[in-house]
Amino acid sequence: MIRAEGLVKEFTRPVRRTGPLAGVRSLLTRERVTTRAVDGVSFTVDRGELVGYLGPNGAGKSTTIKMLTGVLVPTAGTVEVDGRVPWRDRTRNARGIGVVFGQRTQLWHDLPLRDSFELVAKLYGLDQPDYQRALGRFTELLDLHEFLDTPVRGLSLGQRMRGDLTAAMLYGPPLLYLDEPTVGLDVVAKARIREFVAETNAVDGTTVVLTTHDLVDVERLCRRVLLIDHGQVLYDGDLAALRRRYVPYRDLVVTLAREDDGPLVAPPGTTVVERPRSARDTARVVVFRFDPAQTPTPAVVAAVTAEHEVVDLDVTDPDLEAVIAEIYSSGRVRA
Repeated sequence: MIRAEGLVKEFTRPVRRTGPLAGVRSLLTRERVTTRAVDGVSFTVDRGELVGYLGPNGAGKSTTIKMLTGVLVPTAGTVEVDGRVPWRDRTRNARGIGVVFGQRTQLWHDLPLRDSFELVAKLYGLDQPDYQRALGRFTELLDLHEFLDTPVRGLSLGQRMRGDLTAAMLYGPPLLYLDEPTVGLDVVAKARIREFVAETNAVDGTTVVLTTHDLVDVERLCRRVLLIDHGQVLYDGDLAALRRRYVPYRDLVVTLAREDDGPLVAPPGTTVVERPRSARDTARVVVFRFDPAQTPTPAVVAAVTAEHEVVDLDVTDPDLEAVIAEIYSSGRVRA
């Protein structure tokens, strides 16, 4: 569905100088500074994949998406989307993609939501039966019933985002770009949008490229992630493998009985991280950290419960935020 090879995007701007003759010097010398926002990015996305495209602010994520949608022309490299070069064939490319930007809307501000959908249907040449069928389905999936006749300006952020998702998918594009689709939403709205994205991908086979700072979105939706920083790909692969590679530990979180205040016995291959306890705590919580590849989880559980009176226990993996923080802080690049 998507093939990018050696993708580069540079932006050039004039140098601003200060001083009484600054304007004259800038005019005569025409000094410019060039910034490389995307620096040799290569990747492919197969049909039906749901890929997380992640990175800090300024990493080059949005610039990449804009080249994939045909909004920007690459400085160097090649890109094809469903066999088309996006910036050369913008009209055909636009008909084959859906795009949702969390900070922008494609809906008509003063019109009822339903009217916006009707305009989108006419714009993309949908006949009435297909339009009504698609609208009915998305109304159910995203629970649009209560605000279909509300002007867009009167919608909450969560309602507007559900409207934007519907508008992006009404005409059945095989590829959907989502740029921060859950930014600023409450827990309920986020869950609704995640369910919609997951079903659209699983049932319709829609290819989805998701950029987000909400790592729960990625953990709930994506098996594969692309990490980018300073315009370069740091990692491209399986989400579970990402955890194993960069933060290969697991935590056994144990709640000990209050009276068990004796010295801790840490099984071989584990380190102990005891959580601070306040005066209100009625129990002692201790974390036994270990590498499951070296020390099997059942062995750690058995050793801890044999030595301590345990009220409760839980085995947890590091969350995605910790994994990505470790990658960026270490500066390690994909081999």
